[in-house]
Amino acid sequence: MAIVSRNPATGETLREFDTLSAAEIEYRLARASAAFDRHRQTNFTTRAELMRAAARILTRDEEAFARTITLEMGKPIRAAREEIRKCASACQFYATRAEEFLKPVETNTDGTRNSVRFDPIGPVLAIMPWNFPFWQVFRFAAPALMAGNVCLLKHAANVPQCALAIDQIFWEAGFGEGAFQALLIHTEQTGAVIDDARVKAVTLTGSDRAGAEVASRAARQIKKAVLELGGSDPFIVMPSANLDAAAKTGVTARTINAGQSCIAAKRFIVAESVYGRYVEQFVQLMRGLRVGDPLDEQTDIGPLATEQIRSGVHEQVQKTIEAGAKLLLGGRILEGPGFYYAPTVLVDVPRNSPAAREEIFGPVAAFFRARDRHDALAIANDSVFGLGASAWTNDGEEQEFFARELEAGMVFINGMVASDPRLPFGGVKRSGYGRELSTEGIREFVNVKTVVVS
Repeated sequence: MAIVSRNPATGETLREFDTLSAAEIEYRLARASAAFDRHRQTNFTTRAELMRAAARILTRDEEAFARTITLEMGKPIRAAREEIRKCASACQFYATRAEEFLKPVETNTDGTRNSVRFDPIGPVLAIMPWNFPFWQVFRFAAPALMAGNVCLLKHAANVPQCALAIDQIFWEAGFGEGAFQALLIHTEQTGAVIDDARVKAVTLTGSDRAGAEVASRAARQIKKAVLELGGSDPFIVMPSANLDAAAKTGVTARTINAGQSCIAAKRFIVAESVYGRYVEQFVQLMRGLRVGDPLDEQTDIGPLATEQIRSGVHEQVQKTIEAGAKLLLGGRILEGPGFYYAPTVLVDVPRNSPAAREEIFGPVAAFFRARDRHDALAIANDSVFGLGASAWTNDGEEQEFFARELEAGMVFINGMVASDPRLPFGGVKRSGYGRELSTEGIREFVNVKTVVVS
């Protein structure tokens, strides 16, 4: 079965690609193994030169890459350009900092000279999603390549042109044959790649269901896995918060990428004393968003990536309303070509409804009332997910309270949850384990080797 690239703004097919045969997969695995033998011998200076070359290509061809993103998965063109710039910044960051992050740690005890080395482990398989089709690949690939590993990419089936473009970037940058390879394969073919002895580890960004399947498969082969999975991030607003800033940022945090982001704010937990005012501001801002052609510079929200995703979002919204939530805005599929969904606001959402218990991957904001900070915390932590959390308060004691007590891998006070190469990224509970980015990210796929010289 072919891999199809389809424009979600129109529904039209852009291109079709044949999947790799078993023989072609074997050829690429052998090439990755040979590439690792070469690449691991390069020094940090050489790798940094190559990574900076990749950054220059991203910058040079920013518009073409952004357009590929927009046409394949519907991200507004302005956001697509920002994604490409972020990838270039990650390349520059690791080109500059990788040697420092992986420098051997020396300790001398009892007449011996001891050190801890951070050595590359080999080919790493990355199973990546479509929603940030360049960024989520580069935040894995830049540290992995700088550490001396080589990369195999199994990208989402709806963004094959993005996958091939990234493959070409690393090739043109000079990383060499087999150092980075995009594998155009279906999910059913992925298990055999995970099982292959030449693949030393796997990283996945995706749903908790997919994460459980991949982690189980990797564990049977005693292989390291890093999982960045779904989220149902709480966005807490307390009485001392700057409501104007919290409303403006909250709308952005919920609707970025049409709400198709694991770290998007999804559950808005607002103190009763400011609930009415905040909801009114929020709805007004949501109503003013422009939904339309993602290639239009003025568009705020483009289509959802696939018709199936849109149908799933609508079903979750309708079930939440049936459970007792009130619909203040949206809640409908937009007519016409493409996979558009109206910006939606649900208030007084029951705690047992889909909007409370599941991840909604669309522009849907769910509101909950909180009596005080303890009630807000209880609602926030009442989730199987624990990726990011945002808390808005100007009370110093409350800031410390939420930073300490929120069950999340990342807590942002008076700000929107976002990824940054300088900070570790990842979650707890069913949002996964392991970290990407910063020092912690580059050390996920290395052999932490103890060396003792007597």
